[in-house]
Amino acid sequence: MKIKFFVMSIVLGLIPISSSEASYHFANYVGRPPIHVYKSTGSKPSGVTPDEIKSLYHLPSSGGHGTIAIIGAYTNASIEKDLADFDTQFSLPACTTKNGCLEVHRMSAQVKSDTGWALETALDVEWAHAIAPNAHILLVSATTPSGANFLDALDYVSTRRDVSSVSMSWGGQEFPEEVSLDSHFVNVSGAVYFAASGDNGAGVSWPASSPNVVAVGGTTIIFDRMQKPHAETAWRGSGGGISAYEKAPPYQIGYSILKSMGMRAIPDVAYDADPRTGFPIVHAGLWRTVGGTSAGAPQWAALATLGSGASNTNFYKDKMLTTNGQYFTDITSGKNGACIFYCTARKRYDYVTGLGTPHTTQF
Repeated sequence: MKIKFFVMSIVLGLIPISSSEASYHFANYVGRPPIHVYKSTGSKPSGVTPDEIKSLYHLPSSGGHGTIAIIGAYTNASIEKDLADFDTQFSLPACTTKNGCLEVHRMSAQVKSDTGWALETALDVEWAHAIAPNAHILLVSATTPSGANFLDALDYVSTRRDVSSVSMSWGGQEFPEEVSLDSHFVNVSGAVYFAASGDNGAGVSWPASSPNVVAVGGTTIIFDRMQKPHAETAWRGSGGGISAYEKAPPYQIGYSILKSMGMRAIPDVAYDADPRTGFPIVHAGLWRTVGGTSAGAPQWAALATLGSGASNTNFYKDKMLTTNGQYFTDITSGKNGACIFYCTARKRYDYVTGLGTPHTTQF
């Protein structure tokens, strides 16, 4: 099973916007979860464990503060049981509605179930909890994945003062009206928003393109002789490029991203996304190994609750320092397409892995 993440590849000056793309508007928007199922493994998990990913990214074994808001679509009726099975397998603290760790908020009584979105929900909730086991998790289920319904869910989250970070593991084609919607990615308590950059290679998607959002690209883990993660290369599916509509935000202007032509560049950061080096999840009693940039968004959101200073403004400032290696691992090999400069990982910043993968929780 493979769920496609539909993104038009728009790189200004390289791929002209077609008439059909120009006629695409917010009213047509449908978000897709960029999750890829690598294999089903039955009763036992297979893939990178929480301890292994924490070792790779220099994350603490426990911690987390405030609330991680996860915005998805439809409902996963078994999510609490799924999370309990996941926690038992990896010896994580219980996270239930009864003990106050897990909260599920459906935006309407008409929210239905959907297999693809249920798997995405399992990935988001289980791995956000794995990375920040002490944080509260708020799962917000939009009625459908339409743009209007996602905005309703975002507006609900924006009023929650307990929210520290927001994860959006979905995306879709850009549209002209997106610039007027940036205010929806602002929370009363200053929460940081993270979104998957896409899984079809070079191309830009919304909401990752918003300057108020941290766009998360993808990498492939390289294992050592002992089959432990020790390095990374760019993942060929990682979304990235230049927005067709959003201007470069101040934090990118100050950084002087090459060939951005004054427009918003994505991604900002990266995380393991290759399904072949992916993450075990459990849903309805069945284990699967999955990947996609949708795995990075909730884990970066969890990472933000482990330390302090996680924001695009600080990320780009940190990367400009001569000591930037203490903040990010620069991914300098791999590509996500045939567009040469825009599709190739390199030192400093690139349109495949952004500034790199995390090396700390303090920015």
